[in-house]
Amino acid sequence: MWISYIFLCVSLLNSLHDFHVSSCDLNCADKPVFTPSSLMVKYGDPASVNCSVCQNCPSDFGFEIPVGTQRRHGTLISWTIDHLTEWGLFPMCYYAAAGDHQCCSSLEITVYKLPDNVGLNIKGNSWVMSEGQIITLKCSVQNVAPVENLRVTFYSGQRQLGQKQSNSRGRRPVSEMFELNFTPTKEDDGGEFWCEAELLLGSDGPQPPPVEKSQNFPATVFYEPYLSGASHPSPTVLTEGNPLQLNCSAVGNPSPTYTWTGPSGVSPTKSSILIIDSTTTEDKGQYTCFVHNNQGNVTVKFDVDVKRDYTKYYIAAPIGAAVVIFLGVIIYFKYYKNTRMEQYDR
Repeated sequence: MWISYIFLCVSLLNSLHDFHVSSCDLNCADKPVFTPSSLMVKYGDPASVNCSVCQNCPSDFGFEIPVGTQRRHGTLISWTIDHLTEWGLFPMCYYAAAGDHQCCSSLEITVYKLPDNVGLNIKGNSWVMSEGQIITLKCSVQNVAPVENLRVTFYSGQRQLGQKQSNSRGRRPVSEMFELNFTPTKEDDGGEFWCEAELLLGSDGPQPPPVEKSQNFPATVFYEPYLSGASHPSPTVLTEGNPLQLNCSAVGNPSPTYTWTGPSGVSPTKSSILIIDSTTTEDKGQYTCFVHNNQGNVTVKFDVDVKRDYTKYYIAAPIGAAVVIFLGVIIYFKYYKNTRMEQYDR
């Protein structure tokens, strides 16, 4: 019996509510005025609004809303609530016009809620990737409203990778997953990936727009070697006896290894720099540096020309000539002396 009575009362109240809503004229000339004209309220925060009806309107007026507290001051109705936690409210302020006609105004209330959590994940659950590989990032946003005002941005460090927005509509909190495909480059190696959820609520909303961020995830990106310097060095010309230094330093992940070949075959050098302390003409020719890791390789060729050093010949020739002359003089005088002595002996 009591259950039937309660059901009857609820049905009656709903009927009355439907009566007000269905018989309201929202385009009447002297409609009630809300101050402010709309509300933007964070979930759980206090809210208040005033509704004023015309001075000459009948005394049959009211404010339809199922929560909060109302106070009347003449033709002004003040509504307040300490913690707004209701979704899908459609408040109406009305007064009775001629006959059964009602003049009404509706109040637009937007209740927004920041996400409980923003999380970033990657398809395959591994933050180790290769340059050029197609990667799918997943940003999950938990319990946010209104979802149509949500914008999700993906980042690598401070570099924006892309943005996504929801196609859903609704006033109540929802959870949604946003995906972004991108191709990592070597610039992403060692960087941190993250995403953020931003509620764009317009000029009536909080400024700047509220943002919730995910945790940062450091990534490792493998990439093939690339040279730190020129890929086609100009020919190297030097004189024999001078040192030779060839550099094919490269950057890669994993760190690259180096193999050198030259005119005399494969060099034992495993460094990025090949050094010959004192060159000879036999060191003339082409040198090849082969740089490689498990992602790829790069080859650098160096042309080396070693000129013969004729300076020593220029220096040795006068010295040799002087020696010859000196010896000639000695021989001459020795021969001359012996000849003269023989003449005296006769």
